[in-house]
Amino acid sequence: MTPETASERLIGVARKAPVIPVLVVEDAGSARDLAQALVAGGLYALEITLRTPQALDAIRAMSDVPGAIVGAGTLLTPDDARRAQDAGATFGVSPGSSDRLLDACEAIDLPMLPGAATATEAMALLERGYSFQKFFPAESIGGAPALKSLAAPLPQITFCPTGGVSLANAATYLSLPNTVCVGGSWVAPKHMVGAGDWDGITRLSAEAASLMVA
Repeated sequence: MTPETASERLIGVARKAPVIPVLVVEDAGSARDLAQALVAGGLYALEITLRTPQALDAIRAMSDVPGAIVGAGTLLTPDDARRAQDAGATFGVSPGSSDRLLDACEAIDLPMLPGAATATEAMALLERGYSFQKFFPAESIGGAPALKSLAAPLPQITFCPTGGVSLANAATYLSLPNTVCVGGSWVAPKHMVGAGDWDGITRLSAEAASLMVA
């Protein structure tokens, strides 16, 4: 799969809902219920970050949930990409990018959403064929004004801003012409997951799914 094809495929996934939940799963035993709650609220693309020992098991569990499109986040190495795909991930997300990681994802046909924090990084990824990128860490590098400033000189690139995005500022990002969706963890708060408050998470998911994209 070429980077161009991967970006087109991921844009199609991203347009299914305005928010991609960014999930840090501590207990894979709750993963299926979590995915069902998020999908019930209208969020379908789910990013499970490889930050816990339970992450791969969570990907396996969530991959069986009807309607869920499961991806793996915090991919740093080729081994991360292979293990995530073997667990059932259908796309990958990284905080940045490296040729070694991108080569590996392209070799195994794992669509990748690579991270960029500067115009130089965004241009380098575009040159390789990645027209859909993660803007990260969004709030720390200037937030919506910084992302908006990239729209005129780099109209070929669309983004999924992640990092500090919340219900309070998501609509601002989504109003930008170069934003397809946002990534955020607020739809699955740790205390609600721990308490098994799946109805509450479905309500947060539905609220996020109702946000408007420009």
